[in-house]
Amino acid sequence: MERITSRTNPLLTHIRKLGADRGYRGKQGEFLCDGGKLLEEAMKWKAEITAVVTSELESLPEISGSARVISVPGELLRSVSPLQNPQSVLFACRIPEWPMKDGEGRDRLIVLEGIQDPGNLGTVLRTADAFGMDRVILLPGCADPYNPKTVRATMGAVFRMPLSEMGYPELKQFSLENGISLYAAALDADAEDVRAVKLQRAAAVVGSEGSGISREARALCRGCVKIPMAGRCESLNAAVAAAILMWEMNKDIL
Repeated sequence: MERITSRTNPLLTHIRKLGADRGYRGKQGEFLCDGGKLLEEAMKWKAEITAVVTSELESLPEISGSARVISVPGELLRSVSPLQNPQSVLFACRIPEWPMKDGEGRDRLIVLEGIQDPGNLGTVLRTADAFGMDRVILLPGCADPYNPKTVRATMGAVFRMPLSEMGYPELKQFSLENGISLYAAALDADAEDVRAVKLQRAAAVVGSEGSGISREARALCRGCVKIPMAGRCESLNAAVAAAILMWEMNKDIL
């Protein structure tokens, strides 16, 4: 067990950068997680943990593998954490790879564009996991799925929910090669009621509340679907809209 008390320690500098810098996370291939419950989920789903930093050794589960386990004062842990209310454990994991495998289920997909709020993105990943979606696809403009706030909001789904980040040409090629129909979630006058559309081997595209779905994404879609709402309601939160669409895609099999 290592003990660190210096704010300038290289490992703590690394942890701090993982929490603050998306580019650094991508370059290092690691991301930062917070809390004992999330640590248990990471171990359960065999995430590759590289380092654990804690201020409460008595509450730490046994860490398997080659991860460094570090003890620090509580004040130092709080200074390293990017979160306003950090728990007593921070840990770093390798960013998982989710390759497309032959024979992989590709019947139920959710595509997100411009979802910039980490909490919303994490909620969608958690909901997609709950409904057994095959994959979540992120188009440009989305928050980092490995932002600590996103990771916390997933409640562990980040360790098991297949995830891809794509540009528009990649999504077009993917949908054509796999026979997947894309449907944009929109309030257009000609959009079909989502309850009337067969969403098997399909992907629902959800955009941000402010900007909606871009022309580039709409051009890839077979049509538009809408969620019926009372006339006095203008729109739904993006994560809520995604949850309803995913429920419609899965209601016959859950």
